[in-house]
Amino acid sequence: MIYLDNAATGGEKPACVQNAVLAAMKACANPGRSGHARSVACAKQVFACRTLLTELFDAPSAERVIFTKNCTEALNLVLLGTLKRGDHVVTTCLEHNSVLRPLAFLHRTRGVTYDVAPLTDGRLLPETVAALVRPETAMCCVTTASNVTGTAPDLYALRRLLPARVLLVADGAQGAGHLPVSMNKAGIDALALAGHKGLFAIQGAGALLLSERCNPAPVLFGGTGSESFRLDMPDFYPDRLESGTLSFPAICSLAEGALLVKSRRAELAQKLLALTSAFLEGLQALPMYRAYSAPNACGIATFAHRTLPSEEVAQRLSDRFGIAVRGGLHCAPLAHRALGTFPDGLVRASFSPFQGKETADALLDALRVLADPADDATSS
Repeated sequence: MIYLDNAATGGEKPACVQNAVLAAMKACANPGRSGHARSVACAKQVFACRTLLTELFDAPSAERVIFTKNCTEALNLVLLGTLKRGDHVVTTCLEHNSVLRPLAFLHRTRGVTYDVAPLTDGRLLPETVAALVRPETAMCCVTTASNVTGTAPDLYALRRLLPARVLLVADGAQGAGHLPVSMNKAGIDALALAGHKGLFAIQGAGALLLSERCNPAPVLFGGTGSESFRLDMPDFYPDRLESGTLSFPAICSLAEGALLVKSRRAELAQKLLALTSAFLEGLQALPMYRAYSAPNACGIATFAHRTLPSEEVAQRLSDRFGIAVRGGLHCAPLAHRALGTFPDGLVRASFSPFQGKETADALLDALRVLADPADDATSS
């Protein structure tokens, strides 16, 4: 199979990540729960990963790196743990349901209000987002890169336009690892990470990085290995937000993936830029298709067939050519409404930097066959 669904989860894990997981499974203990040598050694590896993520994303403090099972959990922790009745949030039409659904829940249960910034001439402008700020606005929640098109909003410009009191929360599911993200320079107060995508870790590896200004209350409650005499969660981070046993193998994989990104991010991003550019250039020669992405370092290229629904195109690519892409709405319904592709959605091909141009060529060859009306009649 030619796997082009890397925006959903990375399909090829580097050898260093695979080796880290195997090593963790061979010498696994519960980090931070016991005083024996193996538990202490695991705890040191966990803290080393916190330190590495702090360096990679120019975050304020390793103690404010919270491990989660995915980016969705990280976003829920900061949104549900921070927003209270009377608060207002500014978000955008490019957001994933991991932002939109918690906000809808908070609106129903706490009366939190929110406004959604639209696109202007197909672009998300910082001025459009900032114009929605009200006196009661507590937070602005914006993606680092759209999971539909690969478009990356300018968070640096947005921060300069926001009042200092407004927390800036960034969904790093698609952008982190592919794009340079500095929490301190961009003024990001909370950065949610999906380790299994651009950071090359295994599934189950996520994180939430917090500034000193962002102090979510616990959403989950349970054991931390610290202050066990109390029935309240500890007051300090990361323990305040980390209930239960951490996934030690996933964290080890995240550390190795982050090391790889730290040393090779620019090179890997350039490869993805070249792959999406080659594919989208080839797609222009196929009038039966319309592209919705520009070349980007996140490896995302979305397009539509002029007559076939996106999910049918994706199914035909899988069944007939062994090519894995994703059709539909990609859990981002407002983005598709803004693009005019709701409810059918788009076909999303998402490349890996470990793939070559032959993958883009193979997809183009398959799409060329599907574009033939005679082939469509044969298929039906």
